[in-house]
Amino acid sequence: MKITIIGASGFIGGALLAEALERGHEVTAIVRNPEKITVSNPKLTVKQGDVADADKLAELIKGSEAVVSSFNAFDTPTYMNMIHGLVNGVRKAGIKRVLVVSGAGSLEVAPGLQLLDTPEFPAEWKGIATAAREGFYWLREQNDLDWTAMSPAAYIFPGERTGKFRLGKDTLVTDAEGNSKISNKDYAVALIDELEKNQHVKARFTAAY
Repeated sequence: MKITIIGASGFIGGALLAEALERGHEVTAIVRNPEKITVSNPKLTVKQGDVADADKLAELIKGSEAVVSSFNAFDTPTYMNMIHGLVNGVRKAGIKRVLVVSGAGSLEVAPGLQLLDTPEFPAEWKGIATAAREGFYWLREQNDLDWTAMSPAAYIFPGERTGKFRLGKDTLVTDAEGNSKISNKDYAVALIDELEKNQHVKARFTAAY
């Protein structure tokens, strides 16, 4: 499949890039700093771009069958500017399928209570979590696109690829001890699985051990 990964040099984006290439997909990686992509693969094309620039983005992604976006921002206005650019860019390019790396903060931990709104949620992460939540709320209103948002576990860490995890929808997935975690490589497995199988179109899902 011909896909574009935006933010392919980041913590999650790099794992998504590696997983997609391992599965044989033809990948265009769009990053602000192309020199950060050190992978050499005949099926990889690296392009410099800014997700907030919808017109330029449309040119860069044209011909892709799907776009996977892995960007973040520490404040809501910046995040919303970026997700607007993403959506307008894929529309201009005539692409319907878009998968977005979202945050865990908007997952429910009890009926009507989201992780972000619990007293234990770390103050230093509230900015980026609030931004991701607002972006998700807006994305789910874009009914002309076949979008998917994937929230990670509460704790996502640099770790190995096991391929073994549990999926959920709008509720935080935890283990018997109440922990919610997943490695960035297994997160990538779950999201590239979704890219290939289309099991959560116009929906959000999550994954954790």
